[in-house]
Amino acid sequence: MAKQPMLKFVTVERDMPEKRGAEARREDFHEIYAEYADAKAKEQASRCSQCGVPYCQTHCPLHNNIPDWLRLTAEGRLQEAYQVSQATNTFPEICGRICPQDRLCEGNCVIEQSGHGTVTIGAVEKYITDTAWEEGWVEPIAPAQERADSVGIIGAGPGGLAAADVLRRAGVQVTVYDRYDRGGGLLTYGIPGFKLEKDVVMRRMEQLEQGGVEFVLNCDVGKDIQFEEIRNKHNAVVIATGVYKSRDLQGPGSGAKGIVKALDYLTASNRLCFGDKVPEIESGELNAEGKRVVVIGGGDTAMDCVRTAIRQGATSVKCLYRRDRENMPGSQREVQNAEEEGVEFLWLSAPKGFAGDPVTAVKVQQMRLGQPDATGRQSPEPIEGAEHEEPADLVIKALGFEPEELPTLWNQEELAVTRWGTIKADFTTGQTSMPGVFAVGDIVRGASLVVWAIRDGRDSAAAILDHLNAAQSVAAE
Repeated sequence: MAKQPMLKFVTVERDMPEKRGAEARREDFHEIYAEYADAKAKEQASRCSQCGVPYCQTHCPLHNNIPDWLRLTAEGRLQEAYQVSQATNTFPEICGRICPQDRLCEGNCVIEQSGHGTVTIGAVEKYITDTAWEEGWVEPIAPAQERADSVGIIGAGPGGLAAADVLRRAGVQVTVYDRYDRGGGLLTYGIPGFKLEKDVVMRRMEQLEQGGVEFVLNCDVGKDIQFEEIRNKHNAVVIATGVYKSRDLQGPGSGAKGIVKALDYLTASNRLCFGDKVPEIESGELNAEGKRVVVIGGGDTAMDCVRTAIRQGATSVKCLYRRDRENMPGSQREVQNAEEEGVEFLWLSAPKGFAGDPVTAVKVQQMRLGQPDATGRQSPEPIEGAEHEEPADLVIKALGFEPEELPTLWNQEELAVTRWGTIKADFTTGQTSMPGVFAVGDIVRGASLVVWAIRDGRDSAAAILDHLNAAQSVAAE
């Protein structure tokens, strides 16, 4: 068994002439923690078996060279480890924090499969990139040569930002349009600060701005600016809007006060991380403090909601999901975290209606799993007569997201979409039915993972560079 690293405690003399302040205590803690984290990262990295078939790498959407940067970390060559990590990942410190590693790299680790516990790949990835920022190893965006070509990107989420990073490093002039007052999209307003610290996201935003990316914020395409204006202004356009249209609930009482959308709830909570004044929090509308909370849904957004409610001081937090634990779409690690924090899960339970206005209870229909649906998952079906009420003062709907009707909103009927409303685009290049218009991330895939949006943004940026180069060649002939 590997020797556990020892924590080194710092003794502070009580009779010091001046009292040590909070900043000094934080420095002491940082020194202790950094020493421990370094030892732990090396210990975990050294457990990598350097197997001949790196399933961790093949199951990573970005195909990160995980075995190599684990080996370099184990050898104490952290700067080289970071360089290998960032070569394939635009935001490794973000993926290290929020990727569902249990379903991707760590879940397919050979050591995990052999029953000895996975290498904690995500924690090591986070550590080496945080160290890179602290040590100044993260290089600024400084194109070797500027290009006259410009690209407009609609959406400042992970897909749009990844594309912006690649294009700007190639010297392309990049403008990013976003409806929110801060960039980052889901990273900023959708994911809680306890999972992804907001200064980590803003640090990347600053890097892009300092590197020459122009951000046009508080800009709702279709209202504040027309899509055609953006298209005429740039040589190519990337649609990276994500999917923000919340699926809704039907049934008696579904319009009652106290029943709110997950994104509204998370956005309000995340604004507090920036010190914003949030009237909906102050009024209690989007505040779980002192309330019995019921969250409906089984994905990662639902897990973010239940864990946020716990932190806001809810008296109880319950999660209703219509299937069982094994069929839950969210991360099992997140479920375990939520349970450890006091969340109660009501499996095979679906809302049938609501009592009171403001809401006082959720009418729950007990379910069982029947025949598989089109996706192969067993379809939930109601058990006749098995109903009860769950008391609730705040109900949060976390049923997933759908794409907005962009062709209609933007008056672009030639923009082809699928029967689900997502944009039809080549999965490698992101090319849509409109020449010079590309699409990436959830608006193509449907609600998916941040890491896939980053992959799409990087791939599409490479295709856009080919497109711009081909256009230049034609113009030169």
